[in-house]
Amino acid sequence: MPIIQAVDRALKILDLFDERDRELSITEISKRMQLHKSTVHSLLKTLQKHRYIVQNEENGKYSLGLKLLERGNFVMSTMDIRAIAKRHLEHLSDLTGFTVHLVILDGSEGVYIDKVEGTGSTVLYSKIGRRVPIHTSAVGKSLVAFKTDEEIEQLLKGYTFHKRTENSIQSREVFEKEIETVRMRGYAVDNEENEPGIYCISVPVKDHSGKVIAAISISMPVTTVSQEKVDEYVRLLQDTTQSISEDLGYGYQII
Repeated sequence: MPIIQAVDRALKILDLFDERDRELSITEISKRMQLHKSTVHSLLKTLQKHRYIVQNEENGKYSLGLKLLERGNFVMSTMDIRAIAKRHLEHLSDLTGFTVHLVILDGSEGVYIDKVEGTGSTVLYSKIGRRVPIHTSAVGKSLVAFKTDEEIEQLLKGYTFHKRTENSIQSREVFEKEIETVRMRGYAVDNEENEPGIYCISVPVKDHSGKVIAAISISMPVTTVSQEKVDEYVRLLQDTTQSISEDLGYGYQII
């Protein structure tokens, strides 16, 4: 497997910092990396641009940036919720016979972090680690709907509403109306908006502070959908997210 030299060097620079060496000058970094200062300078500026490195304005030395803490917390929360949610996802899939997903928000996309295959449907698109648009998926809508208006405004800056199926939302105006609907009823749906023939229902999961940190969905063939069934699956989803949220320390109340 080929190694990209610039990426390799940048990562090695990050590894230079530890408890003893919290700050390093460009001269110290150049010496340890055995690289010319101009090369190190370019690498540092790139890392600084993405907030992985910060520079002390008083002494000119560099240290690790908060972006690393942000990414680390993201990984830790992902690992924790997967472990906590697993048995609940399996139980929900057993009860319904359908495929169940656990999804988190990363940037302006959802990321599948767990999936339990059901016996009653095959969902081709979803795979653990794969990303899904927020506007075409029930999980994406659940993850976005309970953010503040300011957070949604930031999230949708420059967002492109790509058409995945004939039913996909294709404008910000329609998406914002959909988000209001999700807020009012407490759950989101994807009616063949991401994958033809598949209908999804999703409910958000909250952590101990009440913040929405994930969403659970049930995916089923659209031919099996009726309002009676939707009501039943929403209840099961709410029971499941309540249990997961309580395990995360939140006193979740079903609306």
